[in-house]
Amino acid sequence: QPKVDMLQGRVIGLEALIRWHDSMQGRLVLPGEFIPLVEGSHFEIVLSEWVVRQALCQLSEWHRMGLDLSLSVNIPAPHLRSPGFVDFIRLEMAVYPQLPPRALELEILETAALGDLDAVIQKMMHCMDFGVSFSIDDFGTGYASLSYLRRLPASIIKIDQVFIRDMLHDPEDLSIVQGVIGLALAFHKAVLAEGVETIAHGRKLLDMGCSLAQGFGIARPMPAAEVPVWIRNFKGFPEESSQQ
Repeated sequence: QPKVDMLQGRVIGLEALIRWHDSMQGRLVLPGEFIPLVEGSHFEIVLSEWVVRQALCQLSEWHRMGLDLSLSVNIPAPHLRSPGFVDFIRLEMAVYPQLPPRALELEILETAALGDLDAVIQKMMHCMDFGVSFSIDDFGTGYASLSYLRRLPASIIKIDQVFIRDMLHDPEDLSIVQGVIGLALAFHKAVLAEGVETIAHGRKLLDMGCSLAQGFGIARPMPAAEVPVWIRNFKGFPEESSQQ
């Protein structure tokens, strides 16, 4: 799914979203149906490693095509905390030395480092040495302290879509979104809104100082093969008057 800068009208990257093609039923199975089946098991890490490898392979292909894109991947907490995580990232990044720094972005939940903050920070710093960047996903849904969040070396805070979706008619959600944007500025981090479904959502976010966004109002998730065409046809975030 593309991520864009609404103010500058450009694509800044994409998020890798996993789907399982069920050939027997002839449908795409969403992660909410199959991820719970592997959570807490060794296969959760195996699946996470597979996603990272696929993401790097796709990134390499896009860069060969001249598309200067970043691609973000969700990393489950057990994988991040696992003893071999840093070596895994180092070895996989070494396969693609042509990729520019920060082409691969790892998204972690704000609660991923609870219980062993120093160890997780050290792992993140090591991975950043290999050219990887980090973002904090689904911000606002956890219970991490502000000092904890300030210490995490992530460059982007992603506001969870549950707050974005209803912010136009829910004053509490709007206040939360405003607060997160303020926190991001205070922590010198970029902020990206998830779940931007309408032009009105995008305009409100721009008014509040948040220009980075993703969601159905910008683009629905698409197969990797469709990305180059979508980018060529992307004309920037539309004006309010063009909404259908």
